[in-house]
Amino acid sequence: MIRKPIRKAVFPVAGLGTRFLPATKAVPKEMLPIVDRPLIQYAVDEALEAGIEQMIFVTGRGKAAIEDHFDIAFELERTMGGRGKDLAVLGPTRLPPGNCVFVRQQEPLGLGHAIWCARDIVGDEPFAVFLPDELMHGSPGCMAQMIAAYDAVGGNLISVLDVPADQVSSYGVIAPGAAVTDSLTEVTGLVEKPPLGQAPSTRIISGRYILQPEVMRVLEAQEAGAGGEIQLTDAMARMIGGQPFHAVTFAGRRFDCGSKLGFVEATLALALEREDMGSEVRAIAQRLLGA
Repeated sequence: MIRKPIRKAVFPVAGLGTRFLPATKAVPKEMLPIVDRPLIQYAVDEALEAGIEQMIFVTGRGKAAIEDHFDIAFELERTMGGRGKDLAVLGPTRLPPGNCVFVRQQEPLGLGHAIWCARDIVGDEPFAVFLPDELMHGSPGCMAQMIAAYDAVGGNLISVLDVPADQVSSYGVIAPGAAVTDSLTEVTGLVEKPPLGQAPSTRIISGRYILQPEVMRVLEAQEAGAGGEIQLTDAMARMIGGQPFHAVTFAGRRFDCGSKLGFVEATLALALEREDMGSEVRAIAQRLLGA
């Protein structure tokens, strides 16, 4: 069966980043660096690896740095070029003309509302959603794994990870159905932040989605849910049964960079993997730990 390809991705980046104050008073949390790349760059690189062409950023006030990051820095490039420095390091920040779109979410009404703000750009195509706070680290990337599954089963897909039972109330949780493969499972229900002891499983939604365009019509009529916000999980739950819905268990590592501890863990883990600094970082960590 021929399916429409996933060409577009939505990045909801309008959040205030209050958990990282005062660092995020003037710098968007998505621009905070993990080693030497801003968090948003990791998500965009993952999208590009998966073959996605158009990046749609749903922004808010104070997010101009994200737009500047994916633009041509003429003065910087001219200065570096004049000094004989390699410009390849800036290559991933330069997206083709027209492939970088920005739309505003004027009010903080929830993730579902942020996705809905991109409805006219998404149009009638299936699309991906990336939550940049979730740094998904693996090869192939999380979205590449999901698109491989999409090519097999179509419909809607979400990435999931298994977590301890005492953590499920912080996330959207799936009710799993029949297993298609070891890493692909039908989804029979979704619950946003269930109370402890009432979750249908311990498999949480981990920040990557492939959705059919019909979700936009559902979101348009979606009422506020948990936290008084329009929840994407609630809208997706209403689509189950009408369209295929599956969960892909990501073969890789997830870092919750929306938390300070997760951010530090991601920085340390990725630095340790780097050929240009891994051994030195390991020595620093051992010295600090007195090992």
